[in-house]
Amino acid sequence: MISETTRTDVISNNLANSNTTGFKKDTAVSEEFKPMLIRRINDKNQNDVTSFKGFSVGSSAPVVGTLGLGAFTSEIATDHEQGTMQTTGNPLDAAISGEGYFAVNTPQGVRYTRDGNFYRSSTGQLVTGKGQAVLNRQGRPITVPENTADIQFGSKGEVYADNQQIDQLQFVQFNNRRAVLKQGDNLYYPQNGAQPQAATGEIQQGMLERSNVNAVTEMVSLISNYRVYEAGSKAVTTQDAMLDKSVNEVGRS
Repeated sequence: MISETTRTDVISNNLANSNTTGFKKDTAVSEEFKPMLIRRINDKNQNDVTSFKGFSVGSSAPVVGTLGLGAFTSEIATDHEQGTMQTTGNPLDAAISGEGYFAVNTPQGVRYTRDGNFYRSSTGQLVTGKGQAVLNRQGRPITVPENTADIQFGSKGEVYADNQQIDQLQFVQFNNRRAVLKQGDNLYYPQNGAQPQAATGEIQQGMLERSNVNAVTEMVSLISNYRVYEAGSKAVTTQDAMLDKSVNEVGRS
């Protein structure tokens, strides 16, 4: 039941972010505890229940079978499947096709995102919707010159202002997708010293990558998950009723 509660939380978070730009859905991975081997330990007593007219199964207690000890959530895995592209016509929107992340500056340090919904701040800096500065290849904020009429992005992150290249986005990827973990707010951070490398994907201007969450599929999973939780709850209730009967009725007889 605890595992199913965790799964429900994961599915609910996916549904809540079904319209979040660049969001990647999560999946709760369950793993079974190692089963316990059950033996008839009382058979080792002198009054061996398996003895009959001098016959006995021996000194080794017979094996009854295995007892499952339930399951636990071993991992919250992220599905990095490509989301669909949505044309916006906004020149400051940038979608990533294939592998890659944008680098942004946060209070916790450099973080990575696939959300290319950028804006131009009052000081001319290129920022995210949360006001985080978008970084260039040198790790510095990108500033668009004043009075720039036309801004363009190249497929590898080149930034042009009125047809003149002024900077280049820090457009990177990691060899192992497990090298980055979700931090929240649509951001990722590297773990175990993972180092970014040049991205193999391409940037498409005037577009945004939609979430890869399928709301219908997630709703079906949520209903199925509820049924599993309900079955587990009924099993616990039944077991509790059996124990109550054993203690209060069988024990008195």
